[in-house]
Amino acid sequence: MIYVCVPVHNEARTAGLVLWKVRQVFTAFPREYQLLVLDDASTDDTREVLASYAKVLPMTIVTHRERLGYARSLEELLRLALQRTDRPKRDCAITLHADFVHSPESMEDLVKHLESGADLVVAELLQQRGRVSRALGLARRWTPRLLRVAGLRDTVSGFLALRLIVLRQALRHDTTRFLRTEGWCASAELVARLAPHARRLDAVPAAARYDLVQRPSRIRPWRQLLDAWRARSVIRAARTVVALVLMAVGLHAQSDTASRPDSPSLSAMAIVTPPAPVAVPFPVGERLVYGARYGPFSVGTATMQVAGIDTIRGVETVHFVFLIDGGALWYHIHQNLESWVGRHDFRSRRFLNQTEEKGKSWERKFDIYPDSGFYREAGRDTTVPTVADPLDDAAFLYWIRTVPLEIGKRYEFRRYFRPERNPVIVEVLKRERVGVAGKKWDAIVVRPRIPNGGGIFAEKADARMWLSEDSLHIMLALQSKFSFGQVTLKLKEIASPKENADSRPEHP
Repeated sequence: MIYVCVPVHNEARTAGLVLWKVRQVFTAFPREYQLLVLDDASTDDTREVLASYAKVLPMTIVTHRERLGYARSLEELLRLALQRTDRPKRDCAITLHADFVHSPESMEDLVKHLESGADLVVAELLQQRGRVSRALGLARRWTPRLLRVAGLRDTVSGFLALRLIVLRQALRHDTTRFLRTEGWCASAELVARLAPHARRLDAVPAAARYDLVQRPSRIRPWRQLLDAWRARSVIRAARTVVALVLMAVGLHAQSDTASRPDSPSLSAMAIVTPPAPVAVPFPVGERLVYGARYGPFSVGTATMQVAGIDTIRGVETVHFVFLIDGGALWYHIHQNLESWVGRHDFRSRRFLNQTEEKGKSWERKFDIYPDSGFYREAGRDTTVPTVADPLDDAAFLYWIRTVPLEIGKRYEFRRYFRPERNPVIVEVLKRERVGVAGKKWDAIVVRPRIPNGGGIFAEKADARMWLSEDSLHIMLALQSKFSFGQVTLKLKEIASPKENADSRPEHP
């Protein structure tokens, strides 16, 4: 199902024609569709026009008694589409203006891109037909440059198609207002909030049809430029929020996509799977503190810590903690990943994920039984098969430090405790000198990737890890790319471990 979302305010001259043109498009390009139209307190004959077309078109009309604006109207229509769909991975929504600036014929191209695998498609109105004032033309040219989203030249067109699963993911932890800006800025904000959740973002060319518009523009050019300047921080924050979430989740953010073959360009590299170490070599009390940055902006901190020695089901275990704490503007996230691994076999026994985000909190806890070959999630009365030597998200970041890594080699590991998300591939790229934590380090640069998953180690993220070239293999930095930019963790501080021999894990 394709939900065509059309916010309307005083468009009696063109609204009916636009809706009829949508019908003609889907008659020639047969797809199942529904029109979702919101009348934002129109004072002309728009209401009567919509009512007449509702009799002959598959259309739902929502009416506001008081005007709430474009952003609130658009958000309400998108939420309505998401509420109606029962197949969000297949169904999509198209946002369309009712003044004929958007040409409905371009919808066919948008849908074809979705059907070819894109999750978000933006029609870039880089050409125009008809004349506009010089001031409006300058505002239209410069506003997208102030409100940038990676991969797009035109962020403010307001004409786009999205797979509804992308909207669901973007709205998952946001039950209040989704769009906080207005006008062209709201169009850019929508793209900025959706793009990080899209596996593929496409842009298609289209023309702005000012020759068909039947009323003067409501845009005040200089005020629009001022609003765009002020909205830059909101657009930045929309991207930073997702950066924090994806960094916090790490390997846990992997998607359940089907297996894909390895890239053929790597076929010449040797695949080496070294044996697992027999014991945990990290001393209790080791604490690594990282600063998280998105471009020039500091957005939080992360901590890796060997917290202590525990006993799980009679097995002596080492307790790891990975903590991230950050935020921007109204947003804040606190996530705690804890892992208990066998002290002498480095196999996960328990994994805990506790998250607080925007005033909400949730928890997932897994008990892992490597000797019996299954794991169980708290709250679910089922057992699921696991791998022979399981590792969880936090444990993997420590375990990779124990593996002998050689420059130019490619390692393939099938140790993640959820089998369907294997393998984890690590390529050792080069040596490099880096400066972190107040000193220079000799480091090896590795590229971790998960062909079957998403998150910070997805194929397209092109992640990099810098590990100290010594026996400790300390993680000095972690870098990952997203559609909106690059996120980096850099080591700031190393806390001295306890020297109590009774509490220190043994070296293998």
